[in-house]
Parts: sequence; C-alpha cells; structure tokens
Amino acid sequence: MLLALQNKIVYGPVNSRRLGRSLGINILPEGKKICTFNCLYCQYGWTDYSFVKNIRKDEFPGVKAIIAAVGNALAGLGEPPAYLTFSGNGEATIHTDFPEIVDALIKLRNRAAPGTKTAILSNSTLVDKEEVRKALAKLDVRIMKLDAGSQAVFTSYNDPMDNIMLDSITDGLAMLKDVTIQTLFTGGLLGNHSQSAVDDWIARIKKIKPVSVQLYTLDRGTPSLSISKLEAADLNKIKSLLDKEKINSEVF
Repeated sequence: MLLALQNKIVYGPVNSRRLGRSLGINILPEGKKICTFNCLYCQYGWTDYSFVKNIRKDEFPGVKAIIAAVGNALAGLGEPPAYLTFSGNGEATIHTDFPEIVDALIKLRNRAAPGTKTAILSNSTLVDKEEVRKALAKLDVRIMKLDAGSQAVFTSYNDPMDNIMLDSITDGLAMLKDVTIQTLFTGGLLGNHSQSAVDDWIARIKKIKPVSVQLYTLDRGTPSLSISKLEAADLNKIKSLLDKEKINSEVF
C-alpha cells in the first residue's frame, strides 16, 4: 500500500529507522509530489514530470511560513525531537529558497531546541550545484541517495528527469563533507541487485568516501511490480563487500 502525500509543512514526530524521533519538514507544495526522480519503489507513487516542470514558485510555501510552522510544532511538543528533518513530498532542494530556509531553520533550532540536530533525506540530484552543497554542509546530517553505479541502471531504476547524469551526482557527493549514503536495493526484473550493478555501485561509493552507508530494502508498497524485497542475507553480503573496502555501513 502506498503512502498518502503530506498535506502540511510539519508532520510527526515519526520514529525513523535511521534517525529515531524525527520531526519531518515538508517544504514542497502540500499534497503534491515534486521530485526529480520517478523511482520504481517510491512510497508516494509515480511522479508526474509534466506537473513538476510547470510548477510555479508561488506554489511552494515561503520561508516565513515554513519557520513559523516548525516553531509552532516545537512549542507544542513536550520534549524536543532528536532531529528536524527535511523530507516530505519529494526533493527538498528543489525549493529555490532552500539555502535561506536552512539558515532560518538553524537559527530557530539554536533558539528553541538547541539539543536537536538538523538533517535531510535527499535524492542528491542537485548536489552538483555549489549553493545547494553549501546549504547541505550547514546541516548536522546529510543522508543522500545513491541507488545505482551505472547510468543505465540509474535511468531504469530511478528514472530521473531529463539531463540528470549519475556522474554529476557522484562528483557532487564527493565534494560534500561527512556525507551518509542511503541505498535501497531490490531484486526482480528491474531491481539493482545484480553482481555487476553492485560492483559498479561500490566503485562510486569508493569515489565519494562517505562516513557511512545505509543499506535497506522494501518496507512499504511500491508503484512497480517489477522489483521485489531482498532478504537480510542479501544486504549483509553487500555490507561484507563494503567492509572489505573499509567503508562503514549499516543494514536497516
């Protein structure tokens, strides 16, 4: 079963597999999926690229509205969350005011919840842009997606928008400090788990030099029937390959 899109700016706190008690922040239009990927496994279903390409800036929530919503949510919690996490209905860095939003959120956090960390779950597509990298670098935790090691697998598995290249993403990730890579592996006809696909992926991980890699598989419904959930043993085998390269990783 697919998940419903977020219909407000702040949601949760949710108990995240990776971040614990996390307050989600959706800086994209409410109830609409805005993403540069059309992943076979997306919990929110398929991406309508014709809609994404024609979205207007005034359809996105403004900086003041976002910060007010987060501030009100923090004020209503008995205990601050472990993380304030950019996530939600697609790719947060699409918001043209993303750098300004990051600065404002950090100021709010320092004042209202100094023990809380800031984080993002990103698909990495805009990491080749310097202004995006600078904003990401200000967050405490950067969990960035990399599901493929070749352009062919990237195209079939993540189905990116036009002119998004895996090499540009890899180069951008390699320029980020203390980056954590998240990868969702699946089996099936269009999965990304063949030996050659994994070997190509590890080669890119070695270039990026992340502080950690998070390995996981399907946990919710998917729009595609051409992929399937892996067993824990499959993920642990990939982890063992990363261990040999002295790359920290964790299976979720």
